Amino acid sequence: MSHAVPAMSTVEIQFDPASLVLINLLLAVMMFGVSLELRVAHFSAILRAPKAPVVGLIAQFLLLPALTCALIWLLPIAPELGLGMLLLAACPGGTFSNIMTWLARGDVAVSVSMTAVSSLAASVLTPLNFAFYAWLNPKTQALLSSIHIAPLELLLMVLLVLGVPLVAGMWVGRRFPQLSQRIEQPLRWVALAVMLGFVAIAFGRNWSAFVAHFHLFFYLVVGHNALALLVGFAAARLTGLNPAQQRAITLEVGIQNAALGLAIIFTFFPQATGMLLIAAFWGTWHLVSGLLLALYWSRQPLPVLSEAKPCA
Repeated sequence: MSHAVPAMSTVEIQFDPASLVLINLLLAVMMFGVSLELRVAHFSAILRAPKAPVVGLIAQFLLLPALTCALIWLLPIAPELGLGMLLLAACPGGTFSNIMTWLARGDVAVSVSMTAVSSLAASVLTPLNFAFYAWLNPKTQALLSSIHIAPLELLLMVLLVLGVPLVAGMWVGRRFPQLSQRIEQPLRWVALAVMLGFVAIAFGRNWSAFVAHFHLFFYLVVGHNALALLVGFAAARLTGLNPAQQRAITLEVGIQNAALGLAIIFTFFPQATGMLLIAAFWGTWHLVSGLLLALYWSRQPLPVLSEAKPCA
């Protein structure tokens, strides 16, 4: 594969800077919609039954970024593609992991708890993990240095599109519970549809570039997503969590917030074509892989456990 990797700087991507406002707004709306059903109890539940959420968070914010960094080190890929993989690995769980966990007959309480905590933690850990592992890896270090990213600006951006909508959604959900129940699911689906439409337009405007380099990012995204799912499953299985918790953590770690990755790329790395190729395709593929896995698990019976382990 090494002989087939071109310099990504030679690939031109058409991008309208005005789209930045739209994608950040969509991400904030998705986060707001997810947070309508969150309560303080979801956070305090981790203190009462911390094992499953903590295992999942370790897999998500420690194991996956570290293994991704090692993978990029070993594979002969363009630095921009590697940087895109690192960014996705540093992102928190995606907003649809809760729905997929429900479809998979997994522990929804664990999934919701992880979504809540990881979304808050990502305000700090996403910029920190991304900057650290991109600096640590010799393949991406030079590229990161040439971009001159401002850590405080990245931190502020993640806070605005994740932290603020999360707090606002929790407040609205507690203050107007009937309203939140009516609009929570429609908000998720509408935001997802618009986001997929945004990705589709980006693919359409740059179809020739995507087709020409499909062989470079397709296997990376599919393999990287498989690694994320495997990391979540292995961490849960090896620590003795029950099957429902294993399913929840697998999907939470494997369904990354690609929308956040795209927002960061469009804001700070608009010329980084390789990063865009990775994040745009990941945003579509992880929905496919997650739904397929959830549908498979939905047909697999869970053993009846004598000990209930609710997280909320």
